[in-house]
Amino acid sequence: MATAMLKRTTMVKPMVNRLRSYASVAVGSDLISAAPNASLQKARSWDEGVSSNFSTTPLKDIFKGKNVVIFGLPGAYTGVCSAQHVPSYKNNIDKFKAKGIDSVICVAVNDPYTMNGWAEKLQAKDAIEFYGDFDGSFHKSLDLTIDLSGALLGIRSHRWSAYIADGQAKGLNIEQAPSDFKVSGGDVILGQI
Repeated sequence: MATAMLKRTTMVKPMVNRLRSYASVAVGSDLISAAPNASLQKARSWDEGVSSNFSTTPLKDIFKGKNVVIFGLPGAYTGVCSAQHVPSYKNNIDKFKAKGIDSVICVAVNDPYTMNGWAEKLQAKDAIEFYGDFDGSFHKSLDLTIDLSGALLGIRSHRWSAYIADGQAKGLNIEQAPSDFKVSGGDVILGQI
């Protein structure tokens, strides 16, 4: 039996690496400690970037002492991200606030200027805070990256969501594939708060 299990594990390993649903961060993890050197860039115009000296936001400023819902997605202006993922949070913002959520955050491996233009196009900037993870360091620290070079996107974020209370992950959902939208939407995480 052990030999059969070993063969089975070996045979599915390539598929597990391509379509996995785990990360180094898990429920109970401290996101600030899990990504100690990562910071994010709040969505902004180029002029706002220049006037802020291209500042970044440390994770402790985003999560410490706050109740936050954060969701990551493969990229701005992409299909499922624009048509389903962001709207599932935007349309539920009052429900999140009623549950004591201080902020709802969208993050992607994009620059903050692209994230800003996309947030404005979706008319979601008043409800959701958008952040760019321009070099992917936040997602790499959490083992939430995926290589989407086949779709000409390069290294990107998995599609995921989390409920974070004072830096601690209280709920975490990761889709099996970037095109999936089964467990990372606003309705699912609302039920986990």
